[in-house]
Amino acid sequence: MQLFVKLSGGMLVVCWVTIFKMKDKDFNCEKKISIQDFKLSFTGIMAASSKLKHSSTLYASAIETKVGPMLAIADEKQLYLLEFMDWWKLKREIGQLREKTNSVIILKETKPLISIKNEIKKYFEGKLKHFKTPLCLVGTPFQINVWEEIAKIPYGQTRSYADIAVLVGKPSAYRAVANAAGINQFAVVIPCHRVISHNGGIGGYGTSIDRKRWLIHHEQNIKTAQ
Repeated sequence: MQLFVKLSGGMLVVCWVTIFKMKDKDFNCEKKISIQDFKLSFTGIMAASSKLKHSSTLYASAIETKVGPMLAIADEKQLYLLEFMDWWKLKREIGQLREKTNSVIILKETKPLISIKNEIKKYFEGKLKHFKTPLCLVGTPFQINVWEEIAKIPYGQTRSYADIAVLVGKPSAYRAVANAAGINQFAVVIPCHRVISHNGGIGGYGTSIDRKRWLIHHEQNIKTAQ
């Protein structure tokens, strides 16, 4: 994997070429991402932000993982976003975050970014089960309740969307639970990969079903080994 991060006119430009192949018997995914495509997309949104007046600043950093690079965005106190870079809604999420916070986004290592980098590294090494980096959750009370219940799912275990619906006091709202899971902006940390279909099927996952399967097996394998 090759990952390039640089500053251009004070704005963050991130681009990468990545090919990842996992040898896990249940996961074999080969993904190629064009440097030029992502550079145009990401530079475009940052260029747009530079033309606006801002009242605050957010900071971004790239994180390499075994299943593809991630993008983290934070301020000086808490994390606002953690997504895999091949998420097709990433550009939209960054734009919405910038608008909601009236912020410009630049490259800088803040305490939350350093923290989440270290925690993600340990997670993929099988040395961390619980994340402690502070998160900024922005959503409706129902969505936040869903995310908080998902965050409580024990490492190496899974729950169904119906299970989460019961836990938030809305037993028939399993589709709304799935929708809330789908807009979670903290991949791995709020472990939507642990939420599966009621029939035991793998269920959905925004960036890659194979990645979801890998994450589930990774945790189960670590748990079994211990």
